[in-house]
Amino acid sequence: MSTMPRASILACLLAAFLCIGGIAHAQEPVGSDVTTPNFIDQKQRSSNAVSGPPGPARIRFLTSVDFPPFSFLDQRGLVTGFNVELARAVCDTMELSEICQVEARPFDALVPALMAGEGDAIIAGLAIDAEQRGKLAFTRTYLHFPARFVTLKDAGFAQALPSGLDGRRVGVVAGTAHEAMFKAFFPQGQAVAFPDRDAALAALRADGVEAVFGDGVGLSFWLASEAAQGCCAFAGGPYLSDRYLGEGLAFAVLPQNAALAARFDEALRRVVADGRFSEIMLRFFPVSAF
Repeated sequence: MSTMPRASILACLLAAFLCIGGIAHAQEPVGSDVTTPNFIDQKQRSSNAVSGPPGPARIRFLTSVDFPPFSFLDQRGLVTGFNVELARAVCDTMELSEICQVEARPFDALVPALMAGEGDAIIAGLAIDAEQRGKLAFTRTYLHFPARFVTLKDAGFAQALPSGLDGRRVGVVAGTAHEAMFKAFFPQGQAVAFPDRDAALAALRADGVEAVFGDGVGLSFWLASEAAQGCCAFAGGPYLSDRYLGEGLAFAVLPQNAALAARFDEALRRVVADGRFSEIMLRFFPVSAF
């Protein structure tokens, strides 16, 4: 199965982040009025509760700083981002806020550092695939990357997208997971390939295509940017697929620390349940990708 490479995700996010100048299986679309998603099953509890057997005396999270808005350096040179603040909320839930550390490393050095005992968990968007599962253990996914349609606000693009795409011209970036996903999910639509997202969005604004289909997180930042000039909005979706877009974001630990992953799962469940997950997301995403 093909998954969306981290490099592709990073390119989309970095371009979108700079624009704004700051900060499976096919799943049925989530309603467009949903502000923040919930991928943590509140009915499922970890076998090791947060208040269970004693864990490590401290937790050292390893991350990179090249993955905005998930992990990056702020204007003061401090590590921040959605993943970083979520990890801090998890630590607070585990009553470890005074002894939680977040350390930045180059992305390629994260797994070697974890295996060398220089950290306890990675929070940096590692691909959850067979290769990584062979050497790491993961928490349950707390965020999937959605694919979305963007259209002109006055286009009247049908919300019933699966039955309303007959012959419609939809821009996609050539050679990407989103192009393949569009062709698989919407075979009646007409995919129009462009060399990059900017070209696709320029065609949308010039009425060369009726919509653009791509990474929802990156597109959410574009919608909030000056480049969009308020022209456009999401339509339909979001659409999720482990096959095309990967399994999303999770904390990674060494296999022998699977009990720690279970404690993280329970802490993540509580962070979602008490609303802190939504609060953190709203701080780093100007327009909900969901």
